[in-house]
Order: sequence, then structure tokens, then C-alpha cells
Amino acid sequence: MSYTTAAAAGVVAAALLDLVVLRTMLLRRKAFWTAYAIVLCFQLVVNGVLTGQRLVTYSPGDIIGTRVAYAPVEDLAFGFSLVLQTLAWWVWWGRRARHARTAAGAATAARVTTPTRARRSSTR
Repeated sequence: MSYTTAAAAGVVAAALLDLVVLRTMLLRRKAFWTAYAIVLCFQLVVNGVLTGQRLVTYSPGDIIGTRVAYAPVEDLAFGFSLVLQTLAWWVWWGRRARHARTAAGAATAARVTTPTRARRSSTR
């Protein structure tokens, strides 16, 4: 599998995870795209330094050849899929935790309204 194929598969898998599996719908939110733009700026800086100084090199046969700030577009695709997957899982787990707290809160509220009786010790 080439780097390009793996990057494309990563983007498709991340989109399916967001839209179909977890149903967080981050790709439809302006807040996600704003956060991704911020991450992308830093990714371009780091990739530019690493590939521009030839600390990281790529086999020409494994990439498309198009570069942005010295980094192959496949790196941007991988970065996109990693950010999307991380945030999708973050939102999904947050929703589960919030739902669990709400359910626990209702059960606790039901117990609090039930009066309790004090019992005498049976050790006498």
C-alpha cells in the first residue's frame, strides 16, 4: 500500500467514524473547521522544518509529489484524519459521560426524596 493510498483510506475512515459510527457530525460544524485551521498552521510549520531540513524524507514513488510548505499532501491528509478521529472520540466519550451523570443524578434524586428510618442497635 502506498503512502497516498494509506492517507486516503485514513481520511475516509475518519469521516465514516465521525458521520456514521459515532454520529458526532464534527465535519458539519464550524467549530471543528476553525480548530482544524489552527492545528493545520502548526502542522505546516513543523512539517516544513522537518522536511525542509531533510530530517524526514519520502520516497518519490510513494507520494503524489505535490507539496505544501515542503510537506507532501499525504501528511496533511494523515494529520486531518488524526485530528478528526481524536475530536470525534473526545465528543463521543463526553456525551456518554454527560448522559451517565444525568442518569445517575435522577436515580440519586429519587433516593433522596424517600425518607429513611433510624433503627435501634440489636446488640443489647
